[in-house]
Amino acid sequence: MKNLLRTIAATAVLAAMPLAASAEEMVFASWGGAYQDAIRKAWIEPFTAATGVEVIEDTEPEVARIRGMVDTGNVEWDVVTGGNATLSDGMAHGLFEKITPEMVNQEGVIREARSDYGVPSEIFSTVIGYSTEAFPNGGPKTFADFWDVEKFPGKRAMPDKPSTVLEAALLADGVAPADVYKTLDTEEGMKRALDKISALKPSISIWWNSGAQPVQAIGSGEVVMALGWNGRFQAGVDEGLPLAMSWDQSIAQVGYFMIVKGAPNKDAAVKFLNFIIDAKNQAEFSKYVAYGPVTEAALPLIDDERKARLPSTTERLANTLFLDIPWWGKNAVSAGEAYTMMMQQ
Repeated sequence: MKNLLRTIAATAVLAAMPLAASAEEMVFASWGGAYQDAIRKAWIEPFTAATGVEVIEDTEPEVARIRGMVDTGNVEWDVVTGGNATLSDGMAHGLFEKITPEMVNQEGVIREARSDYGVPSEIFSTVIGYSTEAFPNGGPKTFADFWDVEKFPGKRAMPDKPSTVLEAALLADGVAPADVYKTLDTEEGMKRALDKISALKPSISIWWNSGAQPVQAIGSGEVVMALGWNGRFQAGVDEGLPLAMSWDQSIAQVGYFMIVKGAPNKDAAVKFLNFIIDAKNQAEFSKYVAYGPVTEAALPLIDDERKARLPSTTERLANTLFLDIPWWGKNAVSAGEAYTMMMQQ
């Protein structure tokens, strides 16, 4: 295991505690960058201070690595984070513990975000981020603009996974939001989406696998626009990078925290999941990263200025297509294979 970080709070707490009380710990793996920094400040450090449970951090919880741990019985991670693709892939391969109501009560969570195999942590959106230096008079607004290389010339960055990209491609091709998944359910519809993406390949210089990559690529001028996560783009804006986002179209997703099947510290993991789902702690997270809470009770605890940066306001959700988790649960493997083949051709 590499890149392990023991939190500052954990160190401080443990230094002040008897040795016998320092036995409980858990290992948490997420995706690094501003996102993991926010998790650490909003949840990990307060959780350790409140419970005494030490949280050891790791990064890059790819499904292939989780599957290797589960298949070999050598599970090193207790809680991992991921979006719909990670949740769907992991469910398909039986990699996550079932979350029962006795373990974590999800009654306060918005219904669309609930899952039997993960506790929702935040709502985030895939949006267009673009360089304000390349487009000082206004950049792309819609997914159709993202595909329009004549009106908006320059290199692009896209995720190396198909979720959100297939949807964006069909929306760019004129499919109504309500018909996106009905279209993808057909062989012709899937081909239409893949052909749309393939047509843009000469202008794609990066297929990113880390949320920080598109932000860095726009900041350095390597690309002029990217499909990426609003929280990562917002962090870049806050750092002074020359980038902006469009909210005219977006695809909303839900982040999840999952317990890896066979996790060695399952009791501590359950405590952690109950901590993050609390309304007060949900509201706290939005102070550090521009992702929206998954419990309605958290919204009144967030000031209006901060809510204006979040993807789950009424105005922004009106222009959003929510990722269809059941669809991805059934089609993640076949869509992933088709998408990878398209990238490699």
